[in-house]
Amino acid sequence: MELAKRLNRLPPYLFVEINQKIAELRAKGEEVISFVVGDPDLPTPSHIIERMCQAAQDSTNHRYPETAGLPELCQAIAGWYEKRFGVTLDPSREVLPLIGSKEGIGHVSLCFIEPGGLALVPDPSYPPYSLGTVLAGGEPYSMPLKEENDFLPDFETIPSEVIDRAKLMWLNYPNNPTGAIAGLDFFEKAVHFAQQHDLLICHDAPYTEVAFDGYKPPSFLQISGAKERGVEFHSLSKTYHMTGWRIGMMVGNADMVNALFKVKSNLDSGVPQAIQYAAVEALLGSQEHIAEHNAILQRRRDKLLKVINEIGLKARTPQATFYIWAKIPQGYTSIDFTKKLLDETGIAVTPGIGYGKEGEGYIRFSLTISDDRLEQGMNRLLVWHRRSR
Repeated sequence: MELAKRLNRLPPYLFVEINQKIAELRAKGEEVISFVVGDPDLPTPSHIIERMCQAAQDSTNHRYPETAGLPELCQAIAGWYEKRFGVTLDPSREVLPLIGSKEGIGHVSLCFIEPGGLALVPDPSYPPYSLGTVLAGGEPYSMPLKEENDFLPDFETIPSEVIDRAKLMWLNYPNNPTGAIAGLDFFEKAVHFAQQHDLLICHDAPYTEVAFDGYKPPSFLQISGAKERGVEFHSLSKTYHMTGWRIGMMVGNADMVNALFKVKSNLDSGVPQAIQYAAVEALLGSQEHIAEHNAILQRRRDKLLKVINEIGLKARTPQATFYIWAKIPQGYTSIDFTKKLLDETGIAVTPGIGYGKEGEGYIRFSLTISDDRLEQGMNRLLVWHRRSR
């Protein structure tokens, strides 16, 4: 069988060997504690599930949905953005529901990247930014995120010949995997840079509601002129613990929204309507659980950070996301250190190289692990460190 050449451009799945190792250990009866996946362990709030169950009983919602989404959902998304960020959106032109934001992120490059075209992609970053570019026939150009620059890209270091070819720039704050944050001053610079060089911006913002210590992350769209230059992807997955329900949104520039609508209307049939009604309930209903869940995550963050620093790793205190980005000791690659932890402690983490070349030298811990498993994992790390000294 001969596969399409575009598949050959996709990098090999980095974690195959690690996943195989985890499977081997579990097959032997050994317990592996995983800090790998960023999937909230706390359940979807009950009032959201109740609304979905109610909608599922209505036979109207058993038929094909529309790609554009229910008007009620688009209005709810626009209302949430107005209340949360002070951003005004036209529900009929500037809002598009997605089958999870990952789906839209993966498809949007088809709208704007021609074969051989460039997209500016942070490094390290969420892999679909690059992979979507590759599948569209384009080339990702890495914008390094350095710790000494607070994991923000330096636009001034991008060569002019690269900027001339680039059509799209990806940003993501609060950031996965680094946990870094960006203020309105940075977004203002990004918009100005895009205006200067006729770039479109895609800002991925699923973690704006997962924040600690009183911090409230901003939206890229709060900047004057942002809507003329780009869109923002958001998701109900992290805020409302709805990862399994697959629902998110793209908002902002009407022409960009319409372009993705054209792609989606030819590829999918939209989000199941019962899930859309659940999303309306999530956005318009009680928001009390957000602070409660963040308090749990902040407590986990503080406990795990203490252990991480005690065992000789170095990590900043993240003000948002549920990730800790830890620098590993010199002399190891991120893959080697990940394997060492797995072999010697039964702890699974994500190697930084999986997020790009600049992720080398780091590993990522996710806080989406139950409190009892977190305690077990921390105890294993402490015992391992004491033995190895």
